[in-house]
Amino acid sequence: MAIPFPFSAIVGQDEMKLAIQIVAIDPKVGGILALGDRGTGKSTAVRALADLLPPLQVVVGCRYGCDPASSAATCTDCASLKTAGKRPKTETRPVPVVDLPLGASEDRVVGALDLEKALSQGVKAFSPGLLAQANRGFLYIDEVNLLEDHLVDLLIDVAASGENVVEREGLSVRHPARFVLVGSGNPEEGELRPQLLDRFGLSVEVRTPQDIDQRIAVIKRRDAFERDPQGFRDEWATQNDGLREHILKARKLLDKVKVGDDLLRLCAQLCQALGTDGLRAELTLMRACRSLAAMQGHKTATPAHLRTVAPMALRHRLRRNPLDDTGSGTRVDRALAEVLGT
Repeated sequence: MAIPFPFSAIVGQDEMKLAIQIVAIDPKVGGILALGDRGTGKSTAVRALADLLPPLQVVVGCRYGCDPASSAATCTDCASLKTAGKRPKTETRPVPVVDLPLGASEDRVVGALDLEKALSQGVKAFSPGLLAQANRGFLYIDEVNLLEDHLVDLLIDVAASGENVVEREGLSVRHPARFVLVGSGNPEEGELRPQLLDRFGLSVEVRTPQDIDQRIAVIKRRDAFERDPQGFRDEWATQNDGLREHILKARKLLDKVKVGDDLLRLCAQLCQALGTDGLRAELTLMRACRSLAAMQGHKTATPAHLRTVAPMALRHRLRRNPLDDTGSGTRVDRALAEVLGT
């Protein structure tokens, strides 16, 4: 397995790093969409996400990484153990961050008949796919705007239900597939379908750094990492451990953070002013504000938190306005000024 670049060593790209930390604290905020220039570290930042995540408790031997403490969202084998009153053995595993390649077949994604067992033992058995591997973790799609339509439809269905259903070659399998969707891409190469866009909680714009010192720092750190990946990670281990501890503290504080009615009203007014469809935008704003407040050690979410997260939560949810050719970020900023009065 390739050694990931340490998250704490990433230079610049503050909005992308903030979005990743917000979702690491509260995955219910939703997925992350990172769009922007090529070669700006989008994939590097996503693959470094594992640095921020404490390991999961899972049922020993479970192919789907089921949560031993959960009575729902478990596979049939784990459900049978609980029905029989047996206490499953547990172990820890790293939170999965699974890559979905653009050229992956549907069988590779959803799972299929285990041909080796079928041929050698004459047994029909299920071979789990990428969705099974990503359960309780993150599913990452690079160049997500180039993903084939039939896989987009499949992901939308599974993301909505939290469950993968496979019925083929005489098999009928149902297993949990609850994951946070993370995508990256260059918008010049194509647009995402609105149904898939709506599945991302936050959207960040990633641009090539224009500061010369910052560009030099990126080059030097990348070169040092490629020369000695493990040695470079060891150099940044203290900063990474500190960041992970900070995420853990924020997770513990999360349920204590209050989001008052006044702030919810501002969220609703902002979404109404921008004409967003449905209520998913308000839910995302509320959760993102709460997560950011927990990250900063605050017990109450404030309009300042809303101002920070609103562009990320709303810029990809705006309808095109033929009479307004300003960028979506500018439209969000303008609406924030109107709603917050500053």
